[in-house]
Amino acid sequence: MLKHKIFVIMLLMCTGSLSAQQLPYHPDEEEMTGRYKHARLLDSISRNTVYKSTVRANWSADGRTFWYVNTLKDSVKEYILVQAATGKKSPAFDHAKLGAALEQDPLRLNITRMDLNGKTALLETKGKYWECDLNTYQLTKKDSFPRRTYPDRVFRRSRWQSFSTRGESPDKKWHAFIKDGNVFIRNNEKGDTIQHTTGGTKDKPYGDLAWSPDSKYVVGYLTDPALDTLVYYVLTSVAGTKRGQLRSQNYKQPGDPFTTYNMHLFPVDRNSAIKVNTEMLDFFEAPVLHWRKDNPRYFTYEKVDRGHQRFRIIEVDAQTGTTRSLLDEKTETFIYESRIFTEYLPETNEIVWSSEKDGSRHLYLVDGLTGSIKNPITQGEWVVRNIDSVDAKKREIWFRASGMHADEDPYLIHYYRIGFDGKNLVQMTPEKGQHVIVLSNDKKYYLDTYSQVNIPPVTELRLTSNGKKIAEIEKADATEFFKTGIPPVESFVAKGRDGITDIWGIVCRPSKFDPTKKYPIIENIYAGPHDAFVPKNFMGTFGEMQSMAELGFIVVQIDGMGTANRSKAFHDVCWKNIADAGFPDRILWMKALGTKYSYVDTSRVGLYGTSAGGQNALAAMLFHPEFYKAAVSACGCHDNRVDKQWWNEQWMGYPVGKHYDEQSNITNVDKLQGKLLLIVGEADTNVPPESTYRVADALIKCNKEFEFLPIPGMGHSDGGPYGRLRKRNFFVRHLLGVETPLVIK
Repeated sequence: MLKHKIFVIMLLMCTGSLSAQQLPYHPDEEEMTGRYKHARLLDSISRNTVYKSTVRANWSADGRTFWYVNTLKDSVKEYILVQAATGKKSPAFDHAKLGAALEQDPLRLNITRMDLNGKTALLETKGKYWECDLNTYQLTKKDSFPRRTYPDRVFRRSRWQSFSTRGESPDKKWHAFIKDGNVFIRNNEKGDTIQHTTGGTKDKPYGDLAWSPDSKYVVGYLTDPALDTLVYYVLTSVAGTKRGQLRSQNYKQPGDPFTTYNMHLFPVDRNSAIKVNTEMLDFFEAPVLHWRKDNPRYFTYEKVDRGHQRFRIIEVDAQTGTTRSLLDEKTETFIYESRIFTEYLPETNEIVWSSEKDGSRHLYLVDGLTGSIKNPITQGEWVVRNIDSVDAKKREIWFRASGMHADEDPYLIHYYRIGFDGKNLVQMTPEKGQHVIVLSNDKKYYLDTYSQVNIPPVTELRLTSNGKKIAEIEKADATEFFKTGIPPVESFVAKGRDGITDIWGIVCRPSKFDPTKKYPIIENIYAGPHDAFVPKNFMGTFGEMQSMAELGFIVVQIDGMGTANRSKAFHDVCWKNIADAGFPDRILWMKALGTKYSYVDTSRVGLYGTSAGGQNALAAMLFHPEFYKAAVSACGCHDNRVDKQWWNEQWMGYPVGKHYDEQSNITNVDKLQGKLLLIVGEADTNVPPESTYRVADALIKCNKEFEFLPIPGMGHSDGGPYGRLRKRNFFVRHLLGVETPLVIK
């Protein structure tokens, strides 16, 4: 009898503990239909549920004032004038009077452009131009709107020539040209023409001529052109046709040859050519030449070696053709070519150069005569993200950086300026958040707009000289946005594979969820090494992640190791290792999320991605089937040998080796265990469609079950509205276990 009582008590205890456990979330058909309708509603909600989020300043000619317009609820517009010295705001004009003069609704004035000058306004509205006296509101018709010039902005300079042949010399006395593949120089005064080469042919001509600034030399190249091979695709459903339409395009793939360039010098005072004592250029195009201002006998050019492991600045003596390396950077992994910054300062023979040689991307001041580093301009365990301007007169650089604030997400961008000597660092954006600044035309003031994924934007007016805040201009009104009941996006951080490095991501939850149940995770993945991808700004709209969450999922996005904008070591994980895609970090991050929130079900995890994200989505299923159970892969670059050369050789290296084969999704499809949906547009000109078709072919040969959605006429895409609906249905079936009609009315 006693044993029986003990058994009953134990059974009751077990039953009680089972009832307390969180059960997997499995909605019924009626609830699922409601969730689909709500998700579709979110997709249709526009950004206009957040007001006063953007201040686009229009500065007066004297720089004392600026105006901007707020678009409010129901498309109501308010035009505001700001006094720059004080930040004082007032209506830019009498809306009612101007509306009456223009015969427009004063609450919704349609002004395309406006220039305020004291008590006069020049307006463009509905394709017409007016001058308005703001005392009387009398209109005078104008023929045009005056065009104002703005100060130059600094853009990244290309390392490669933007022309094929520049004929006229700077002093106009000479004309260089190519004839029958050879170089000729004509004396414009005497009419004499000298043929400088005889070895050029139609198939291997000289070309890309460039003059020295003193008109004494022409630099040119004996070229061996390499024609890009074609890739093909078929348009199956072109209206008015009965047959598929074959299309092709030039497309360089990893390992394909480049046109080669042998550098030569052609002095105008002799009828010969000097072969420059330097390596043949076999990567990219003819380089931009930087001639010494104080001694135009010398010039430099930049060379990136194929394989992305060496960068040089090479000096050439134009009299002799001899060369020397001024700067020579080598690495065991890769140098990110498109993020190398150089700025040449001819007045002082200096170069501003960016490098990751000390572990993070920083700026250095280089002696342009010796190549030695005079001093680091920036240094520390943080990253220079962009260079906005280099002022040679003030010897000052304006730049953006992230990671300098220890208490912040290390991806948040702040703005700074600093002297060439690395001193007098000025923090221009002190508030916590992701920043964007816009300078006044005279650079005396700037507007700083900052936000976080869960905090709406604030715009402040500041003084450029010292960064002092003058006034808060606007604070975004997101009241309607938050009234929807959607939980704010959460920024979540967890340790990566080394147990030390912080991995950052975001979390989207459904608006109605029961914390006593467990919800599957869906990861929105894009692990392309060329950048980082988790949003940092307040989004102000409900994107696919949130509307996907509304179906009953926890939807996340993560930047794992191997992506950019952190340390060199963080980025190096991708080197010849794209298949890694940061998965060890991503998996630990999601497990940490599940530990913190018991309603997060790490036993039901899916993911989706497009392009490089499509490659990642399938790779997750092949290399980590113990964690990922379902994937939707759209137009993935599944084999790095099939995709574009410039992107893949940057990360996977050159020459093409066995690691390309070992990390290919195509050669690893036998590892597939979970559920897979492949999507591809037949007209994809970014990633050749055969990348996905080869995956399908390999899966069929391995007798693997999968879903396949080819879309006629579609380019590089996630499948468009139909593909996105199929994606949602796929996850609802395979992660929630619910059959849902294809179309929700």
